[in-house]
Amino acid sequence: MANEYADLSVLKTSLGLEDDDDSRDVLLAAALASASRSIDTACGRRFWLDAVASARTYNPEGRTVYDGSGTRLLIDDAGAEPTLVETGSAGSWSVVTGYETGPENALSRGRPITSLLLPSGGWGTRVRVTTPWGWPTFPDEIVQATVIQASRLFKRKDSPEGVTGSAEWGVVRLSRRDPDVWALIEHYVLPGFG
Repeated sequence: MANEYADLSVLKTSLGLEDDDDSRDVLLAAALASASRSIDTACGRRFWLDAVASARTYNPEGRTVYDGSGTRLLIDDAGAEPTLVETGSAGSWSVVTGYETGPENALSRGRPITSLLLPSGGWGTRVRVTTPWGWPTFPDEIVQATVIQASRLFKRKDSPEGVTGSAEWGVVRLSRRDPDVWALIEHYVLPGFG
């Protein structure tokens, strides 16, 4: 598995399992992968960073914001400074220089670049941005939410039909959405998701 937001050893510790006990590693790894991808789906974004830069093409119509500073193009989460920004079309691309990334100091704060500001002029009909996509680091809240959700998924095998019980509490139905996971991830949810 790849791009999980928490380590297997952290999950084992949270479940009270010995780190050298590998008898349940396959189930635990599957729970981590599922928890990580479900958080991606709930948030409408992913938090892992591509290993290599790739190009994405944008139509500026509906993705630009005009303010006193210039024309801001909204892009997907970029986990590093773009290596190349071009404008044009499939047959002819021109390199764009003089743009600024936003929000300010995003990468130094562990946040992604989500916009490119062109102080003068417009973006044209198409913009191609080449960069590693994703987040520069996993946010602490996302890591914790992954551990909670993976623990819950791992324990799910012991709660058929979503019902669990104990001698102290009796039978309890599990809720569909863990309130702690939601509290940790809700401010990372893109508008229109969740």
